[in-house]
Amino acid sequence: MIEIKNLNQRYGGTQILWDLNLSIPKGECTCIMGRNGVGKTTLLKCLMGLLPISSGTIELNGQPIERQSAEQRARLKVGYVPQGRDIFPLLSVEENLKVSLAAAGKRTIPERVYELFPVLKEMHARRGGDLSGGQQQQLAIGRALVLSPTVLILDEPNEGIQPNIVNQIGEVITHLNQQDGLTVVLVEQKLGFARKVGHQFRLMEKGHIVASDKMENLSDELIKQHLAV
Repeated sequence: MIEIKNLNQRYGGTQILWDLNLSIPKGECTCIMGRNGVGKTTLLKCLMGLLPISSGTIELNGQPIERQSAEQRARLKVGYVPQGRDIFPLLSVEENLKVSLAAAGKRTIPERVYELFPVLKEMHARRGGDLSGGQQQQLAIGRALVLSPTVLILDEPNEGIQPNIVNQIGEVITHLNQQDGLTVVLVEQKLGFARKVGHQFRLMEKGHIVASDKMENLSDELIKQHLAV
């Protein structure tokens, strides 16, 4: 569904991604993993159009999208949940969700969002900044789901989240992927969570993809070589 070829990206004089190649299969949950600083977040931002690329190609369903803006990619039903959530703290929960309506071409928030995260309906009038970290993460995911995406990109959705919300987020990702057929691209540091929800893994090292396989083939040797601190 997503094909990235020979992707290079630079911050000023520093190159972050080096001739990176990545394939994301349709309808599966693919976990991108690696130590801090290897380029995972940069890769997702390039995929979403939030950072310019130096060279290379990005295709979605065979269509080149590397020259399209983030808004245009959202209109192609690519949903993005950034690291740190980036909700609007002074807007209400409902107003945060409505931010995505224009890109979605909709006038009302899909009821599906509230079915998956009932707390967002209960707290629709509360300001985003007054929510707990876990509730803010649910809001960030809900905002992406307003698009009714076919691809959902999540950057460490469990960072700083209480365990019960982590479990709920895992259940929602699994349901969206397995029941709704949503393609999921997930950057995740927690190995147990990645193994629970992921079908495929992609390991990154110094701006490259260095290993790709099914999740059940993520061996102790690969973990020691590319993930252990």
